[in-house]
Amino acid sequence: MKIAVLGAGAWGTTLADMLAKNGRDTTLWAREPEVAADIRKHRENRVFLPGVTLSEHLAVESDPQTAFDGADYFLVVIPSQFIRPALAGFRDLLPERPVIVNASKGIELSSLAPVSRVVAEALQGKAPRYAALSGPSFAAEVSRDMPTSVSLGCEDHDLGRELQEAFSTPYFRVYYTPDFRGVELGGAVKNVIAIAAGIADGLGFGHDARAALITRGLAELSRLGEAMGGQERTFMGLSGMGDLVLTCTGDLSRNRQVGLKLGQGKSLDEIIGEMKAVAEGVKTTQSLHDLAAKLEVELPITEQVYKILYEGKDPAEATTDLMSRDLKDE
Repeated sequence: MKIAVLGAGAWGTTLADMLAKNGRDTTLWAREPEVAADIRKHRENRVFLPGVTLSEHLAVESDPQTAFDGADYFLVVIPSQFIRPALAGFRDLLPERPVIVNASKGIELSSLAPVSRVVAEALQGKAPRYAALSGPSFAAEVSRDMPTSVSLGCEDHDLGRELQEAFSTPYFRVYYTPDFRGVELGGAVKNVIAIAAGIADGLGFGHDARAALITRGLAELSRLGEAMGGQERTFMGLSGMGDLVLTCTGDLSRNRQVGLKLGQGKSLDEIIGEMKAVAEGVKTTQSLHDLAAKLEVELPITEQVYKILYEGKDPAEATTDLMSRDLKDE
């Protein structure tokens, strides 16, 4: 098994390093030649994953032809809004039946498509086999061998079991499910709820408010996920509830940090300007807002986050509107 990892951010670097340490023939592809050269020289991603020494067995390349040569397995860790053009550009370098494992979390804004559909359309004419990897996992912790568990969704049972074995380590436990759609949607939607949780904390609300947001956020995640073909059981698992709890409570969450600063009075432009890495939830909020209208699915938390991010609504006013909605059954 030769694996090419597309994307040298913190999470891509972490997963590539983990696979190399696990005895897999792994090459990390970095878009910028200078980044690849720096990682090779220092055995460290000093921009996105400082302080973590990378495996000597991990190859790092910026030339995609060299990086992809001989690989049949491609782990995609590119921000979701850039996956389509990236894969379309690499199409002629990929084998006829590439295995695409998606570890990015988002919904394409232009098409409102989940990553599975983006992959199929970008690689039209090929026969890609798809899997999604998601769960409660901060790069800063996984890269330091701190234990966690995640979900791997793949419709092809034999391939799913093969990937489960390939990605599992003594500190990174992988659970298999055929519900790839549920896995990829859980990872996308939870980022929006994490922004809401951060806003609540930034406004000085307590643990009660955060717990309520997580619980009702899970209801939104499940509602939309099922409308798009996911299974309720998946949303109660690691890629749903597990990742949601982590992202809404952990200070390492970029999306929670966006919300926290919004609640403290900073503008979105200021916040984005200060960040090195992408907070997927910002774009996903817009995607979910449009999807909710298209599918006629009620997402009240997402709606208020959208109004704060894109219409300049005051977070305190959004909270009042959320709390004063018509009373309903649970």
